[in-house]
Amino acid sequence: MPVSIIGAGQSAYTRHPQPGTTTSGVIAGAVRAALTEAGLTPADVDGFAVSSFTLDPDHAIDLAWRMGFSLTWLMQDTNGGASAGGMLQHAVRAIEAGDAKVIVLASGDLMEGQAFAKLVANYNSATRDHLSPLPMSGPNALFAMLTTRQMDALGLTREDYGHIAIAQREWAGLNSGAVYRKALTMDEYLGAPVVATPLGRFDCVPPVTGADAVVLVAEPGDGRPRANVLAVRASYNSDQQDGNGLSTGLRSIAEAAWTEAGIGPGDVDVACVYDDYPAMVVAQLADLGVLPPGEDPSTFIKRRIASRELPVNTSGGQLSAGQAGAAGGMHGLVEATRQLRGTAGQRQVRARHAVVSGYGMVLYRYGACATMTVLERGA
Repeated sequence: MPVSIIGAGQSAYTRHPQPGTTTSGVIAGAVRAALTEAGLTPADVDGFAVSSFTLDPDHAIDLAWRMGFSLTWLMQDTNGGASAGGMLQHAVRAIEAGDAKVIVLASGDLMEGQAFAKLVANYNSATRDHLSPLPMSGPNALFAMLTTRQMDALGLTREDYGHIAIAQREWAGLNSGAVYRKALTMDEYLGAPVVATPLGRFDCVPPVTGADAVVLVAEPGDGRPRANVLAVRASYNSDQQDGNGLSTGLRSIAEAAWTEAGIGPGDVDVACVYDDYPAMVVAQLADLGVLPPGEDPSTFIKRRIASRELPVNTSGGQLSAGQAGAAGGMHGLVEATRQLRGTAGQRQVRARHAVVSGYGMVLYRYGACATMTVLERGA
């Protein structure tokens, strides 16, 4: 039973939420937008999953009640950047098993200053006990070290990472929903304030408030534009934090996912990869096989990404659109769906296949979770 995404929605991303903004409010807004696009109402929904860092004290059931859902399937995911893929994997299986017919997946957070500071200081016990006491809190220092390792291993330069950030900013200029749309030059990128060597300001995702949502059904067969789910796979604790972080859990699942999808990385028309830092864009494209084995990464970046010959993170990605907490993992799924359904507006590209990756939940050194989704345009 093929499963399709027939609607995608987003609550506006903002760096400075209005007084009275709540996590449940922004998530509900994204859900309403996705249902409207799908031509459905809350009464049609019988499955719901949510991911959020700031929904407390409410849970998935409380939010479902507030939105008027009566359900036969319910899920709450806490795996941040990998949550969208994880929820999608479970939702596809639920529809295939007949546990639900219409499932909404949603992610979002209120990321004003105090909430963000609390999150990065208490992300998990590893962060709380070993990272928060250090002079630099949050993941920037960890990924600065990882970026340095990647530069040494692959021969990359700051200019190479700059090409990724600049290309994504160009895409963001075509996206009214992106927080940062002003064109970015290489001089501006290289001259930005240093956050943690070698990372500058434009290498680090800006936290924003917002939410994203998608609507899944069994393939409708009614001619409506849709994104068919060809494969979805997940990897958790692939190396038990014993590696160097230059390879993600995607490497262990990519072959099986491409086989299940019936296509290969060379067939991808749009890639939406989790971009908390440019180095992770490189790592994930390599693990997915989209950056072909044996090809020089610097050459690939200039030839395919900087030129926008290969559309990567066409929304602007999190680096320019913003990272709305747990919604960061849903952001790429929403963008890929829009590209395949032909609703991406000025940034629309010709696309039949898309790959989406999720990454996150930093333990001691780097992300422990990775997800991969392959989608195909349907009509």
